[in-house]
Amino acid sequence: MREVITRYGRNNLGFMWLFFEPMLFTAGISILWYFTRGAHGLSLPIIPFALTGYSTVLLWRNASTRCAKAIEPNISLLFHRNVTVLDLFITRVLLEIAGATIALIGLSVIFISLGLMKIPSDILTMIWGWLLFCWFAFSLGLIVGVMTEVSETFGRTWGLLTYLAFPLSGAFFMVEWLPHSAAQWMLLIPMVHGTEMLREGYFGPLVNAHYDASYFALINFVMLFIGLALLTRFKNSLGEE
Repeated sequence: MREVITRYGRNNLGFMWLFFEPMLFTAGISILWYFTRGAHGLSLPIIPFALTGYSTVLLWRNASTRCAKAIEPNISLLFHRNVTVLDLFITRVLLEIAGATIALIGLSVIFISLGLMKIPSDILTMIWGWLLFCWFAFSLGLIVGVMTEVSETFGRTWGLLTYLAFPLSGAFFMVEWLPHSAAQWMLLIPMVHGTEMLREGYFGPLVNAHYDASYFALINFVMLFIGLALLTRFKNSLGEE
């Protein structure tokens, strides 16, 4: 609650900006793609294609960015024995997950009601893909959160790295559309697997998705282990128990 009030305040829409902001951004991109769909040359419905792509980007990018330099402005909270550094990261990631999830569900309901989208083909596959993305966002947030505290260079370059990773995350393409050699390289990027899962869950037989859920989960586990190891080392340097 403190994080929500600090970030959004009590006036105007208040905490509703948590999901209203990503909804506005994703809806804007989706509508823009809808009116320029001829330039994209996609055979798939453009609204759900944009929605399933940009929602995932907002999830991992916002979660990791919010974790960057999260400790310094909240250092006073660590004087309370019940509050740890991990709590700061968990709070920020959970808020971003909640905002992105509500935005995805809310926009899906709106677009389906307006006839711009159909009901997903396999909701369960979409849920599994989204949960893996949430795990990825948390693991990445831990790593970024600690690294931005210990390395000023990393903190200054992380924003640039997210922009470079954006077009490689699968938001703009399907692996099936790429040449075989390029597809093999793209499947090394974990975000691509999650995006492909979401799109298979939505489009069903309309797409030939390429993904390995176990690979995505393995990468998430390794990243989580690295993040927790970095966090433990950082906590020891702070003298936190």
